[in-house]
Amino acid sequence: MIDFIQMIISGIAVGSSYALMALAMVLIYKASEVPNFAQGEMALLPVFIAFMIIYSYGYSVFAAFFGALVFALVLGCCLEFAIVRRAKNSNVLGLIIITIGLEMILLGFVSWKFGADERVMPSFPISSYDSVMFGDFYITTIDLLTLIVALVIMISLFLFFRFSKFGVAMKATQQNETAARLMGIRTNRVKMVTWGISGTVGSVAGLLIAPVIMDPYMMWDPMLKGFAGAVVGGMTSLPGAVFGAYIVGIVEHLFGGYVSMDFKAVVAFAVIVIVLCVKPSGLFARHYVKKV
Repeated sequence: MIDFIQMIISGIAVGSSYALMALAMVLIYKASEVPNFAQGEMALLPVFIAFMIIYSYGYSVFAAFFGALVFALVLGCCLEFAIVRRAKNSNVLGLIIITIGLEMILLGFVSWKFGADERVMPSFPISSYDSVMFGDFYITTIDLLTLIVALVIMISLFLFFRFSKFGVAMKATQQNETAARLMGIRTNRVKMVTWGISGTVGSVAGLLIAPVIMDPYMMWDPMLKGFAGAVVGGMTSLPGAVFGAYIVGIVEHLFGGYVSMDFKAVVAFAVIVIVLCVKPSGLFARHYVKKV
């Protein structure tokens, strides 16, 4: 029983980083109805920018992280304005190919500029080997920090969408862009800022993963698992994406502990297949049927 509860705790801890990536992907999907497969690399580049600020210029880790998040915000806005918006007449498949192309470009730039070797985020105040004990159970300090940060971001996004004027404008644009434009909302600006916020949220996950592993491919697994969580919970539901990401984290840890670690990475996609066979729109999203 103790091992079972410990695996649940570990699954929730790891699921926090998946949840951040799922939130980032759902934000863009709700704005454009296209899954952004460049989400991982939009987080990867700011992580290496933070590394460069610390290693090359000697700034503190907090200043570097703040600078990286600002860069992520600007990067997301620029990608939407310079590339995605110019392809607004493309179909869904064309936009998906564009996001995959952006992923390859950003990954290639990071590999060219910083190399493919594994690195360690310098001056990070928390060791990836430190743990906190709660009776018979433990959680690494990094995982605990990720869980707390993820909860803070989730609550902040809820309050932002619920009470801020711009958050309401984002919800209106996502629900009916034409009606929002008629009501005077600058929908193009809203979409651009949505990409920026999405890039920032994803970069938070990347910065928290960097003390554990840091290389050009570090965001592939969190991005894929975050995408899996978003699909399981529903690509149009922020709470659903979070819940789905935690489901993926817990299930893969239970599978790894009781069945086989060799196939642990496959579990997320098996969960997608099972859930979509039962509920095509995800667990928390409403399924719409178009009649023609």
